Amino acid sequence: MKTLKFLSLIALVTTLFVMGCKKQESTGTCSDGIKNQDETDIDCGGVCTACKVGVQGKWKSYPVAPILATYADSIIATFNTNFTYSVDQWKGGTKVTLTGTYSQTKSTNGNIYDITVNQTAPTTVTAKGIFEVDATNKTMKYEIAQTEPTVAGVTPPTAAKGFGSTSNGAFGDINIQNYTRIN
Repeated sequence: MKTLKFLSLIALVTTLFVMGCKKQESTGTCSDGIKNQDETDIDCGGVCTACKVGVQGKWKSYPVAPILATYADSIIATFNTNFTYSVDQWKGGTKVTLTGTYSQTKSTNGNIYDITVNQTAPTTVTAKGIFEVDATNKTMKYEIAQTEPTVAGVTPPTAAKGFGSTSNGAFGDINIQNYTRIN
C-alpha cells in the first residue's frame, strides 16, 4: 500500500511538473525579426516603438553638400517618429544644433517625398524640399530650400522636377545632400 501511495505521489508531482513546463505560446518580442503581436511591420508599431517611415531615423552626412560647406563640415540629422527633428552640424569643431518640427508626404513621383521643416531654434525658419530613401533603406538624397523668411530668387525643389530642381535648376547638384543611415 505504501508503494502505491508513493507511486501515486510521484505520478501527481510528474503531472504537475509537466503541466508547469508546458510549452508556452510565443508572444513575440520587438526584436525577433518577425511581424507578430500587433506589430504593423517587422518589430515596430503596435506594442513596439513606432515604425520609421520616410525620413525618420538618424542620418549622417560627410562631406556635406557644397552649398552648405560654409556652415558645416558634417551633419547628424535625427527625424523622430513624433515629427520633431534635430540637426547637429559641426564646422571646425564647433557644434550648432537646429531643432523643430517637420511634415512629410509621399509624392506621386517614384519614392520621392515632399518635406517641410519648421525650425524653431536657434532661429525660426521654414524650408521645403524633397528626399528619397534608397531601396535598401541605408542612404538618402535630400534637397531643401528656405521659404520663410524668403530668400530672393530661391524656390524649393519639387518631386515633379526631381533632384537638382532648387530655383528651377539654377543650383544644379550643389544643394543635394547625401546621407547614410546610422539608426
